[in-house]
Amino acid sequence: MARLSGKEEDFVRPVRRLAVGLLVLCLMIVFVLWRIDSPRAERFRAQLVDWVVPNLDWALVPVTETVNLVRGFESYAALQRQNRELRDELQRMKAWKEAALQLEQENAKLLDLNKVRLDPALTVVTGQVLADSGSPFRQSVLLNVGGSRDGIMDGWAVTDGLGLVGRISGVGSRSSRVLLLTDSASRIPVTIQPSGQRAVLSGDNSLLPVLDFIEAPEEVRPGDRVISSGDGGVFPAGLLVGAVVLARDGRLRLRLAADYERLEFLRVLRSPPNSGIDAPLGLIGPLLPETEATLSEEAADG
Repeated sequence: MARLSGKEEDFVRPVRRLAVGLLVLCLMIVFVLWRIDSPRAERFRAQLVDWVVPNLDWALVPVTETVNLVRGFESYAALQRQNRELRDELQRMKAWKEAALQLEQENAKLLDLNKVRLDPALTVVTGQVLADSGSPFRQSVLLNVGGSRDGIMDGWAVTDGLGLVGRISGVGSRSSRVLLLTDSASRIPVTIQPSGQRAVLSGDNSLLPVLDFIEAPEEVRPGDRVISSGDGGVFPAGLLVGAVVLARDGRLRLRLAADYERLEFLRVLRSPPNSGIDAPLGLIGPLLPETEATLSEEAADG
């Protein structure tokens, strides 16, 4: 085996030397050929280039494909970067869209407030809802208008841009609480149109308060318009409250005109002070002679 290895080495070494010598000789010939400055050498070089270069297209394919692959990776990275920038911009646009929708809703509510037609004798104070203390047991909101600063008083009616919302129930120096019509403690007299039936709207902590004490329920139809009657001087007459609906339990209820899901700006109606009653007995009717004599004797004894 050692002899065979030695023979192979003796055979390979001369071949290697011969190949290196031939390569060096070829390189020298090419160098000399390219350095010769004569027309014949120039024609030979041109013919050699024309023969060799077109036949090397197959050798340039890997290089071309590699360059295209690198350009593709660069394009992909640019697309990925642009996609990330577009996503960030889309997120910012969504935030701006949400802000624009909120401003549009607030603007619409304020425009609705300006379109509401009220009694010219009534003046209003517009306030913003600070907090909603709605719960299963109490339905109320807090306004940023109060007694000492804005002259708010208990019992005044509160509306939004569509209809009656409730009444003032608790006044502070800079804030006031509004008891909503849906609260179980709310009771207001209303008139059902066009029949003119009188009723009492009773809250039960649901979005559809109940219409109680209707004079003639058979004359009331779902969809009838309901307004405040003004009885008792608690609310001004003619304020839109809602429309009649027939509940599943068979009771007549009211779908409120006010948008209770978006109570942001509310108007407090400055009601004129109610006139006091100086002679309560005068409301009952004319007194009988014996009753008048008895009252005179009691007054003299007093």
